[in-house]
Amino acid sequence: MAKYILRRLLFVLFLLVGVSLLVFLISHLVPSDPVAANMSPSAMSDPEAVAVYRAKWGLDKPLYQQYFVYLMNLIRGDLGTSIRTGNPVIQDLAQFFPATLELSLFAMVIAIALGVTFGVVSAVHRDKPVDYAVRTISIAGVSVPNFWFALLMLFLFYSKLGIFPGGGRVGSRSTTPSGGTGLYVLDGILSGNWELAGEAFMHLLLPALVLGFFTMGLIARQTRSNLLEVTSMDYIRTARAKGLSGGKVITGHALGNALIPVITVMGMGFCNLLGGMVFVEKIFSWPGIGQYAYLSATTLDFPAICGVSLLIAVIYVVMNLIIDILYGIIDPRVRYS
Repeated sequence: MAKYILRRLLFVLFLLVGVSLLVFLISHLVPSDPVAANMSPSAMSDPEAVAVYRAKWGLDKPLYQQYFVYLMNLIRGDLGTSIRTGNPVIQDLAQFFPATLELSLFAMVIAIALGVTFGVVSAVHRDKPVDYAVRTISIAGVSVPNFWFALLMLFLFYSKLGIFPGGGRVGSRSTTPSGGTGLYVLDGILSGNWELAGEAFMHLLLPALVLGFFTMGLIARQTRSNLLEVTSMDYIRTARAKGLSGGKVITGHALGNALIPVITVMGMGFCNLLGGMVFVEKIFSWPGIGQYAYLSATTLDFPAICGVSLLIAVIYVVMNLIIDILYGIIDPRVRYS
């Protein structure tokens, strides 16, 4: 197992270099001029000002030189400076990432809790009305566009019913916590500010439900399929022949083995939540990585675009490594020498 992990870590380094090159090339091959996107029309009419701007951000150098400088800075942990904000990209990511992480964690908890429960219920009551109902919900989860579902939920539960608050992480009159983890619910609990924790939780719940709906559908379908396959095996029939109740057979013998492939779905679902919530964050005015990526893309902020892309790539790679390690821990048959 140790040798396998070491090989994976070495592979990760080469993978990240390749990702950095690919992201850099794609972001710089966009047929638009970042100078025109960030300078006013009057400034653009001054050739000297344009030349100074290009020199400041290294846009006057050949593309291969720009990438070499970017890669050397990347090795030192420097992701560059955002053209739009003027701040180091790593500082911007540290500011916006906690909001996305908090939303993704809550969405994943909802997705796992509902997905596993629905999958088990659907498998146990196969071809019965409850099975058809759960399968319909699961199919809707993976089919409905999340931006459309977000608008529907916001219109229904905020605009019409007034059950949940609107956009943002807290209300406009609330004081946001300084320092701490950046996760408002956790910071409110740790500091004993239960009013802040409750308000942050209510703002968090609706977008988390929207984001978790898609992953919930994937987990439910995968859990149902795997559980039906496991319950048809000989050792399950033997357990039932010994007189064990249906609940003990499912929870004690079948569910553990059925959930092994589901771990992959959970891990990839979490990565998708972190990297694919641009529209949901925009709709709910959530100040996270999605909002930052959207604004960076619209202003052709190359360093910020590359920084966000590399962050998501690192998350995917690390999550894949964690999944492989969990496989080896849960099922010794898949361990590597």
